[in-house]
Amino acid sequence: MSPDPAQPADVRRTVPIVALIVAIAAFMQNLDGAIINTSLPQMARSFGVTSVDLSFGITAYMLASAAISPLAHWLSQRFGSRTVLVGALLTFTFASLWCGLAHSLPMFVAARVAQGFGGALMIPIGLAVVMRNTPASEMMRITAYTVWPALLAPVIGPVLGGFITQAASWRWNFWLNLPIGLAGAMAMLRYVPQERDDDRPPLDMRGFALCALGLTCLLAGFQRSSTSGVEREVAIGLILVGLVAGWAAIRHLRRHHSPLLSLVSLSRRSVTYASLYPGGLFRAVFSTAPLLLPLLFQLGFGLSPVAAGGWVLVYFCGNIGIKPATSLILRRFGFRTVMLVDGVLVTLSLVALGLVTPGTPKVLLVLLLLFAGAVRSMQLTSVTTLAFADIPGPERSAASNLLSMLQQAFSAAGVAIAAFSLSLFQAIFHSSVVMLPELHAAFLLTACICLVATVGLVAMPRDLGREVSGHPG
Repeated sequence: MSPDPAQPADVRRTVPIVALIVAIAAFMQNLDGAIINTSLPQMARSFGVTSVDLSFGITAYMLASAAISPLAHWLSQRFGSRTVLVGALLTFTFASLWCGLAHSLPMFVAARVAQGFGGALMIPIGLAVVMRNTPASEMMRITAYTVWPALLAPVIGPVLGGFITQAASWRWNFWLNLPIGLAGAMAMLRYVPQERDDDRPPLDMRGFALCALGLTCLLAGFQRSSTSGVEREVAIGLILVGLVAGWAAIRHLRRHHSPLLSLVSLSRRSVTYASLYPGGLFRAVFSTAPLLLPLLFQLGFGLSPVAAGGWVLVYFCGNIGIKPATSLILRRFGFRTVMLVDGVLVTLSLVALGLVTPGTPKVLLVLLLLFAGAVRSMQLTSVTTLAFADIPGPERSAASNLLSMLQQAFSAAGVAIAAFSLSLFQAIFHSSVVMLPELHAAFLLTACICLVATVGLVAMPRDLGREVSGHPG
């Protein structure tokens, strides 16, 4: 892709600003998804339906996002990265306004579909613009901007959403996106370069259909896997269809002369370790925290939602507190050493969370949550940065689309693992509701998965990512 002639010759000078703009847009998107769960009872009363019925709104967003996401790279080639990015942000913003104005479930679901279309394009295209113009030596610093939305939004979303719903109305959870989205769009028009490919290939319709089918079926299956009876059988069927479609998509993309998604980056060692195994498992484990932690304090400890949110915020402080030292630690010790040691520490933190009780001293619990948040942040930053470590600049645009899809799939799998484990341990312990034993067992299960991921780092080359970290290896 080539920059628009009207853009400054050295767009790298504005990369930190672009990264921050993209991060704010991603934060808005992630926060929107995190806060909706806290508003479900109030929304259900407004629409005259049950909270379970409103899950269609969550599913509609997820499936719409999954269906359109494979087109991100091609659309940016066709219309220009700035045009598509601004269009995606405005679509998401005005769909948020529509969500807040909805007075029926069908209207709300339609608005969520529109939100999903916009949200699906923001992160991969924005990330592509940033990474394509970032030199390897600046990768860690720039990646820090793009990681914080994934760390902050799932943690503070439930607390913020609960406060807004209680103090005003659930509709304001969506309407607050309007000023943020409009300001972000204006900033994008000012700072994001208009990059397009004049020699773009025609749209690979078969590749798009297979990718969209595979991703939507996998994510829908993962989401429904915690149900029982016929619903679980449907979930398993969706996962199988998704796997078959995914296999067919990979086969097609490898053979097509101009595929919708280039799989060249999958041959890079950095992508293998950071986005598949073991990095994919780490990302799945990390996505369980926003679900398990609030349940631990509310159902396991018997705390109110507000009190539970306060404890989750301690975990959030650990996420943020380690941020200033992350780059220094990676430069001093290198990716392999940091990720291997940190993987062990993440595993131990999950084991500890699987042992805490309401009688655990508060000081000890605070220290544990700060520690758990810090090591999670370190590992997530490491795998995110490492993914682009040995991908050449011209290849990063296509790679960002593929990596975003992988991240989405592994994150959804992690939520499914957490939900499925709780229902499994309910059956094992013959419990009618989720209580402390089921939550302890779920944390210990995630610790086992994290340990398996950590073992995969043993074979990781010592010099991998040294151009980014500056460590000799």
